[in-house]
Amino acid sequence: MTVNNPIAEAEALNDRLAGLDLAGRLSLVSGLGGRVVFTTSLGIEDQVITAEIGTHRLPIDIATLQTGRLFAETLSLIEETESQYDIHIHRFEPEKADIDAYAAQYGLNGFYESVEARHACCGVRKLKPLARALEGAAIWITGLRRGQSANRAETPFAEYDAERHLLKVNPLADWDLEAIKAFVSANGVPVNPLHARGYPSIGCEPCTRAIKPGEPERAGRWWWEQDETRECGLHVAEEAAAIAAQ
Repeated sequence: MTVNNPIAEAEALNDRLAGLDLAGRLSLVSGLGGRVVFTTSLGIEDQVITAEIGTHRLPIDIATLQTGRLFAETLSLIEETESQYDIHIHRFEPEKADIDAYAAQYGLNGFYESVEARHACCGVRKLKPLARALEGAAIWITGLRRGQSANRAETPFAEYDAERHLLKVNPLADWDLEAIKAFVSANGVPVNPLHARGYPSIGCEPCTRAIKPGEPERAGRWWWEQDETRECGLHVAEEAAAIAAQ
């Protein structure tokens, strides 16, 4: 894919994607040229995208960040999903040297002690593996939705990621949770059993709890922090720039 004005191209793509259904959006993106990578956390929305990629045999690489602290249910779901759709999900793990350095500075579970330590852990376990997963990619597909949190309420269908120098596509941006659940039910999509136990958003086991009635979808992520817009950094430009600088 030749990009002369990436911002304008992203805006034009955003407009084209708005009028398509999910299969159409993924098909369009997969045909633009260049390597296309979908990163999945195996959450319910990501499973919808994986189902469409696998069902329609789209030329999209699927990758997951196997952080070393995932729930056992999430790890089992990786293999179940591969089997159901006859696909391969590429695993990207943190480097042992990075984990050892983090533990030496903060302690293995130091992320509970400060926001700085938590961001450093996410950097080691998620952002650096993501950078490897996206090497050589022209397009990055995510499962971001506007309804996931106030911080994501303006999520476009397509945008230019200046830090990673690629197009970022969010094909489920306008889907709500009820539409996601309806698709899963109608198409027999395998999902993480933790969703039924009150975990709408699932990350690393030490950093995720079930939410309480009335709480936002992502309230169970890093619940001990007070910042309502808290993120791991995967979708925060400043965090991506810091990893690139390293």
